[in-house]
Amino acid sequence: MIDFHYWPTPNGWKVSIMLEETGLPYRMIPVNIGKGDQFKPDFMAISPNNRMPAIVDHDTPDGPLPIFESGAILLHLAEKSGRFMPTDRIGRKETMEWLFWQVGNLGPMAGQLSHFVNYAQGEHAYSKTRYANEYNRCLGVLEQRLTGREYIVGEAYSIADIIAWPWVLIAKPLGQSLDEFPQVARWREAIKQRPAVQRGVDLGKELRRTGPRTEEERQLLFNQTAKSVAAQVTSTV
Repeated sequence: MIDFHYWPTPNGWKVSIMLEETGLPYRMIPVNIGKGDQFKPDFMAISPNNRMPAIVDHDTPDGPLPIFESGAILLHLAEKSGRFMPTDRIGRKETMEWLFWQVGNLGPMAGQLSHFVNYAQGEHAYSKTRYANEYNRCLGVLEQRLTGREYIVGEAYSIADIIAWPWVLIAKPLGQSLDEFPQVARWREAIKQRPAVQRGVDLGKELRRTGPRTEEERQLLFNQTAKSVAAQVTSTV
């Protein structure tokens, strides 16, 4: 059994989709990031970066195995299930490249754009334009990669697709049309039709809401420093 610490966001969907695709048994444990669950000592023992998603795999030769960071989690689940990771050296190399591309480029750029589109108070024209351009650039990189390919790594659906797709799913709410990226739009729609993907995105949908509702939640989500995290952890002990 896998304990899946989760909140319904694009980062959480990466792992919920993978769990649904593989059929590995899991139980979902909500991490209410607006209420500060990510700073509870039990959770930070699993995810020291105080971010979800995270998992604890109870079915390993070494006993319960905690894993944080979505890329590491998807690699573990691919190896555990024997699915969605090419077995040849070149295919594996390319999958790893695009996995790291997502965690270092597409995800962070989309996440920062989302902050300035959805949450930042006041006008931040430079910041919003900066991240909108970077998100657009990343979509252009993906467009070139998908030209002549069904999926990111050739004809086989892989963890490279699973990790990138959630941040492309929300392109329109981020203000980015996919009209200039027809290959990305085709890929996005094909993956969206997969039943396991639909189940992954629907997981915990009753928990969703549009942004922080109180100033306390804004402070928890957007104004953390090393000192404030330490204080928050102390307050939850």
